[in-house]
Amino acid sequence: MKKVLLLMCDGTEMLEAASFYDVLGWSGSAGFEHVEVITAGSNSPIVCTFGMKVIPDILFSEINIEDYDALAIPGGFDEFNFYDDAFSTTVSKLIKCFHELRKPIASICVGALPVANAGILKDKKATTYHLMGGRRRRQLAEYGVNVIDAMIVSDGNIITSTSPASAPEVALLLLEKLTGTDTANQVRELMGYKTEMKIV
Repeated sequence: MKKVLLLMCDGTEMLEAASFYDVLGWSGSAGFEHVEVITAGSNSPIVCTFGMKVIPDILFSEINIEDYDALAIPGGFDEFNFYDDAFSTTVSKLIKCFHELRKPIASICVGALPVANAGILKDKKATTYHLMGGRRRRQLAEYGVNVIDAMIVSDGNIITSTSPASAPEVALLLLEKLTGTDTANQVRELMGYKTEMKIV
């Protein structure tokens, strides 16, 4: 059984977090390899975008990185204090540790920014939210990132993407990295996703 740590910062966008939880949950439910998702937050409850509250399974202080096979990072909204948590020293250290152990790190939308803030995207290919004048992509480039105009970018063990619309595909790509192409494709079909998204 694989275990994924799902990072839940204040201001997390629920659609993105739910995509990780749901897609990975389908694997075991459909009779393939079971993937357990553990949510972690800096406090309890986590107040997500638009005020939805979530009780994380564990707090950041309780994380043992050795227990997990991958890290999942949904994006969030500045106006709901996402970056207060996401740019914290604790989150940066956590991301660096997963990277040092070469474990997959999958981020959605502006979830790429805390990954860059942790210093592990310098000179790597990545992407982030592309609308609203490209402000977030310019911010990503300031970290020395080679910003690619693509829906999903995978460089080494790190996955980044553009927007909430990419969330299920990022989760499916993470599932593929954890359990193999056949399982991911079967889950894709069972969930009704017929066309595989181009990944750069």
